[in-house]
Amino acid sequence: MKDRLIFHIDVNSAFLSWEAVHRLETDKDALDLRTIPSAVGGDLKTRHGVILAKSHPTKAFGINTGEPVVAALKKCPSLYLVPPNHNLYENYSKSLRELLYQYTPTMEPFSIDEAYLDMTGAIPLGSTPLKIAETIAKRVRTELKFTVNIGISSNKLLAKMASDFEKPDKIHTLFPSEIEKKMWPLPLTELFFVGRSSARILRNLGLRTIGDIANTNLAFLKSHLGNKHGESIYAFSHGIDNSPVEDSPSAAKGYGNSLTLSQDITDFNDAKEILLLLSESVGSRLRKDNIKASCITVEMRDCDFINQSHQITLPLPTNTTDVIYHTACNLLQESWKGAPLRLLGVRAGKLEEKTEYTQLSLFSMKEDEKKEKLDKALDSIREKYGSDAVQRATLLPKKQSEN
Repeated sequence: MKDRLIFHIDVNSAFLSWEAVHRLETDKDALDLRTIPSAVGGDLKTRHGVILAKSHPTKAFGINTGEPVVAALKKCPSLYLVPPNHNLYENYSKSLRELLYQYTPTMEPFSIDEAYLDMTGAIPLGSTPLKIAETIAKRVRTELKFTVNIGISSNKLLAKMASDFEKPDKIHTLFPSEIEKKMWPLPLTELFFVGRSSARILRNLGLRTIGDIANTNLAFLKSHLGNKHGESIYAFSHGIDNSPVEDSPSAAKGYGNSLTLSQDITDFNDAKEILLLLSESVGSRLRKDNIKASCITVEMRDCDFINQSHQITLPLPTNTTDVIYHTACNLLQESWKGAPLRLLGVRAGKLEEKTEYTQLSLFSMKEDEKKEKLDKALDSIREKYGSDAVQRATLLPKKQSEN
């Protein structure tokens, strides 16, 4: 049996990079957002919202993804802010997936800007994993005009850890034989599954690095973190992960999207902004495939990497962005207990093909027809003139939305 070979692909500053590429493609004289202090997210006029992605030059100002726009502007008053456009990002993400599928049929999209590739047995005779990774990175850079980091290892955990090393546009390996040298010296917060409260407990025990965790007695860790959590963190500190690379779920299982932030979300209004972006993406994909969904799910991961989901079955199936969005907001409000969030996702399930007629209640008929016509108009404009040709008013600066 061949040893496993896993690649983790991570787009560098995805939203910001895709915004920059799109602007340069439509206007060759446009300023490359990647070369100046710039960010995607929030509203420059109202100073509301969070930073979803940032350019490399913002690093000098200490700006982090996930932090409030108002805080980022205090650090860098000249920060160039761009409103988010999730439909645009979905198109670039799709282009990346199409390129990656040329190297292996077994790919697991982890988020809109990340993917795992099972490259076991997929390296051509006479080549090496590093050469293939270099080829992929070069093709992304030249054909798609943005950059990725690639992590190479024997499992998903180590591949992801490797891709998080020095950025941007880098390739790193982290095989089991390299764990002690490359991974153990890292701060314990760099280890997957170590959240805020876990880190506090571990530091109080005198642990500072991933190596400290790895060299601590397992029974001691379990006594302080609980059996399951202690075992997971101990295994991860030794690079143990047997989870398979799972193919992208078929359309029959559902349509969904999620967004992971390196900094936590604590404000409900900021969370709603992200839910709207995700709902736009899910709704447009449903409509494109002429599908409706009657089950909406909101997925959450908090700062301690605890996953939670909450769902509801609608009385009538829908593919309307507004319905998906408001349902998602209600689900989040009902289930979120206030723990800082690191990931939000929206998923639509219980699918059926859209028929020529739709059962409507007497009171909602006119309103639902208006929403469907609005979505149809938005989809048509975006398809003809580009995905950023029109945006919802809530995602535009205040002055624009009033005109």
